[in-house]
Amino acid sequence: MALTGLGIFKLTPKKNCKDCGFPTCLAFSMKVASGAVEISKCPHMSKESIEKLAEATAPLMKTITVGKGDTEYKLGGETVLFRHEKTLVNRNRFAVLLSENMEDSEIDTKIQHMKDVKYVRIGEEMKTEFVALRYVSNKDKYLALINRVKSSGLKVAYILVCEDAAVMKEALPIVKDENPLAYGANKDNFKDMVELVKQDNIPLGVKADNLEELYTLVEGIQKLGYKNLVLDPGSKSIKETFENTVQIRRINLQGQDRTFGYPSILFLNELAKGDKFQEVTLSTLFTMKYGSILVLSDMDYCRALPLYGIRQNIFTDPQKPMRVEVGVYGLNNADDNSPVMCTVDFALTYFIVSGEVERSKMPVWMVIPDAGGYSVLTSWAAGKFTGSVIADMVKNSGIEQKTKNRTLIIPGKVAVLKGELEENLPDWNIVVGTTEAMYIPKLLKEMAVK
Repeated sequence: MALTGLGIFKLTPKKNCKDCGFPTCLAFSMKVASGAVEISKCPHMSKESIEKLAEATAPLMKTITVGKGDTEYKLGGETVLFRHEKTLVNRNRFAVLLSENMEDSEIDTKIQHMKDVKYVRIGEEMKTEFVALRYVSNKDKYLALINRVKSSGLKVAYILVCEDAAVMKEALPIVKDENPLAYGANKDNFKDMVELVKQDNIPLGVKADNLEELYTLVEGIQKLGYKNLVLDPGSKSIKETFENTVQIRRINLQGQDRTFGYPSILFLNELAKGDKFQEVTLSTLFTMKYGSILVLSDMDYCRALPLYGIRQNIFTDPQKPMRVEVGVYGLNNADDNSPVMCTVDFALTYFIVSGEVERSKMPVWMVIPDAGGYSVLTSWAAGKFTGSVIADMVKNSGIEQKTKNRTLIIPGKVAVLKGELEENLPDWNIVVGTTEAMYIPKLLKEMAVK
């Protein structure tokens, strides 16, 4: 029986075969065609048939893995152009460029920035994921730079940016075990580059002067049997780089052309021409429009804070709201005399409220119950942010041991909960807060005066 919708080969089962766990081969075939089940679950398929079918049913864009262990990152694998269509799968990553012709002090500063800019936001670790090491002209200094970064204690994945196959041959063994991205295959050297990376299946970065040449180059590399690629759609202008990046994604996903079915790398440090604010602007643009690896000149807090925030927003499943961890948070050095404020676990609400509390400079304990990840009114309407939920959180969170103050401030939009809370928490003074976060500093200062 032919596999539905694929027409590649026929599956001839044994009589009454249910070795795959499905009642009939038709049911199994339908699941395989829809991508819900792997064809390898059928024990009667030949290895060659499985390989052909796996490629035919794989996503149009390949998922490429760069790095290893704690610094392993998956790129590509996207199935839609826009986040609202379904969801975006593998978030883009940021890299800092170093080259052997930089001064030692500049290299040290950039390495230190990569170490320093590291924090957690809504359960996600924010940090620089890649270091891009560009070869300019001095092979010995370049190899020394790779060793220097490797011995610096920096926890990153590596990108070796080098179009000289002879130099790349010496550079790769230094970080080969880290599964780096070997960038620099072009129309003149791609055969030599493929020979260097194919034994260890190291990802290969591909570049060309224009989109047509890039397409032809990728076809040539695929004919050599190599498909572990990352594409550089960049050009000398911002306009052309943007057009190329979008075109590659459209040709792949809308045109169903696997030749362009790979993640991308963009050297925004070159497009920005040394302007760090332009780098942030371009990084924002290409985070939204398909840059898998964005290479910057540096990653200090000026660049990191806005970029990590927008990336987290874009690459969060729209069907699953971002949530902060349920618990108790002390703001402005809260102590045992500080009042308690309660809000929901919806990340946007929490950060707006906590930001206004920090602006007030008044010490406050924040209690965050499980409200389903919704905003205040939505969670209240859904029965997830109720008087009993808040009261249980106050009783079980340990907040009563952290402060002697028995003032509990609730959002003004759920003032209706005041009576229920007074019944459940008779020892607490329930205060109805503001309906807008911007008035929180005024409220807290007035309460402190009283």
